Amino acid sequence: MLRLATFVFATLALVGGACADTPAERGAYLVNTIMTCGNCHSPKGPPGVVAGKDFSGGLRFNEPPFDVTAPNITPDKETGIGAWSDADIKKLLRTGMRPNGVPIASVMPTGFYGIITDSDMDAIVAYLRTLKPISNKVPDPIYKMAAPRQIFPGAENPYTPAMLQDPAKRGFYLVTIGHCMECHTPMTKGQHDWAADLGRGGFEFPGPWGVSISRNLTSSKTKGIGDWTDAEVKRAMTTGVDKDGNKLKPPMGYQYYAHMTDADLDSVIAWVRTLPPKE
Repeated sequence: MLRLATFVFATLALVGGACADTPAERGAYLVNTIMTCGNCHSPKGPPGVVAGKDFSGGLRFNEPPFDVTAPNITPDKETGIGAWSDADIKKLLRTGMRPNGVPIASVMPTGFYGIITDSDMDAIVAYLRTLKPISNKVPDPIYKMAAPRQIFPGAENPYTPAMLQDPAKRGFYLVTIGHCMECHTPMTKGQHDWAADLGRGGFEFPGPWGVSISRNLTSSKTKGIGDWTDAEVKRAMTTGVDKDGNKLKPPMGYQYYAHMTDADLDSVIAWVRTLPPKE
């Protein structure tokens, strides 16, 4: 059975590059690096994920539109997704709809997942099927008001493998399936203003760490990362240490990005460099 500890140090496929040995290995790489699925779907305790409970349900999001807990996505048939078909899983990821037709809370970034290639979607599902089934019932979601699902511009339709051969498109693909702009773009009246504020940061994340504020990722040299070197950006992503040596706070998934290939990290940084400066 593929587990996090056994594959993250292996030689893994690049997006748009050579194929992994199996679809499940490709899915393992995506789920446990750029997509950071365990960051929400795994229970946390000092110093990290509770041992042996990966993907069995995780963070609670009690916000004005909803009070939801990230669900159990292991193959347990009673409390997880073991009774779901492959098509059910893909439908949720692409449309935000459960098998029963009920939409999930917008905190799940399905508005970014329409771009996922068909082969990568198959790989993600294949990997989820390898997880150890864990019985863990999370609280039922409570929806307090309508929270419209936002589609990230450019993520409306699946990419093809050929599109990923283009460096710019490959970087955009990675940033999008990593839903980076979900956290690094502020919200106004419950919606992200992708056109005016893309990458400007300022989103607040309260937690055990206090309050973390997402950073401006634009090319501004005073407010963003315009004067950071690529090496400094990469260090921040993978170790949580900023340009000046300061330790950054969660929920940024440093421990997941640390296992990305250098080529994928370079692609992400190259695309981020295209963001116009926002002050």
